[in-house]
Amino acid sequence: MNVFGRRRSSSLTFIVINVAVFFFVYLMPGLLQYLAVYPSGLLRGYLWTPLTYMFTHRDFTHILFNMIFLIFTAPAVESRMGGREFTAYYLISGTLAGLFSVFAYLAAGVNVPIIGASGALYAVLLAFAAYFPRATFMVFFVIPMRAPYVLALFAGIDLLMHLRGGGGGGGGVARLTHLSGLALGYLYFLIRLRINPIRAMRDGR
Repeated sequence: MNVFGRRRSSSLTFIVINVAVFFFVYLMPGLLQYLAVYPSGLLRGYLWTPLTYMFTHRDFTHILFNMIFLIFTAPAVESRMGGREFTAYYLISGTLAGLFSVFAYLAAGVNVPIIGASGALYAVLLAFAAYFPRATFMVFFVIPMRAPYVLALFAGIDLLMHLRGGGGGGGGVARLTHLSGLALGYLYFLIRLRINPIRAMRDGR
């Protein structure tokens, strides 16, 4: 599964873009308002932000954990999907997750800026769990857990935190975006790939 090997890798391209954008924003913090997606920004005509938000991170820890996750899951998923399909899956899931979150916040009267790759990464985790249900993660670096259970754990935590936060940004974490990315990845599998990811996880146990 050496997607970072001799052929062109969409996974590596996404990592490079994320890191490059992080350093540009670090050097020019004013860029953040033009890259994050949020209701007032879209209303002002920042129509590119549903794409750019997913390559933007607030601090080093934020990008570090997202990129570690991407490195450990995306190449394997790309090896099964192929580069073009993976690129479409990643961008469509991430973009629509951001848009869904923005419209939900707009309806609730909340002007929350959203940044980070997590919406797309939740879709990647869904794909990883569907393709490799026996793969094991060390959750919190100490608890071995198979990929489908990791997916369920993280989704459950995000759902709980979103509900406890009253549907807002969840203390700086856009939980709704995470859950939206997961749901959109699921729909992509069903509609585009003709695969039921839940059945794939169950059958692969």
